Amino acid sequence: MSVGRIIIGDDCVREGADWLARHDRHLAAALQETGPLPLRLRPDGFAQLLNAIVSQQVSVASASAIWARMQNAGLTDPANVRDTDDEALRVVGLSRQKMRYARALAAADIDYTALRSAPSQDVIATLMQVPGIGAWTAEIYAMFSLGRADVFAPGDLALQEAARILYELPDRPKDRALREMAEAWSPWRSVAARILWAYYRVATSNKGLSD
Repeated sequence: MSVGRIIIGDDCVREGADWLARHDRHLAAALQETGPLPLRLRPDGFAQLLNAIVSQQVSVASASAIWARMQNAGLTDPANVRDTDDEALRVVGLSRQKMRYARALAAADIDYTALRSAPSQDVIATLMQVPGIGAWTAEIYAMFSLGRADVFAPGDLALQEAARILYELPDRPKDRALREMAEAWSPWRSVAARILWAYYRVATSNKGLSD
């Protein structure tokens, strides 16, 4: 099974957006409101996933502060996380549950280089074996740290709400329903996600809805 198309720059995002606009009038209309889409690519590797774990269920400001303390303490390296005691992890701001998740990720010994050439389904399955990493985190990693063009995150609430507004659905589509909708956007599902996220910001701002 091949890796498929990899997004490496803004030209790839534009190509995907153009394809989607030709194939879906709703996404074409959304693009008229959103304008150019962000690239959103991120680094890959242990630190990126650890940062995602740190950010779970806390505010952006709190996550940023914790992550800065972890960086200063050298706790973005798996060996250092494995060798650091609970008290030191508590001092930088990790809860007991996140200590467990961080240690599990460090102990997983994932071959991040090999993930770059693995099929997306295998990437997501590998990451979800680690406690603390669910489908959303694994899919976001595949989309933005590995640049996979045809991955979607149907469990994302903003994507669900954007789809409800854009397609004038009676209810917010749940994970399975949105996953089925997204099949029509292949092979550019991650670009469709970018459109929906951008449209969500525009639509909720226009309608006075909160994020």
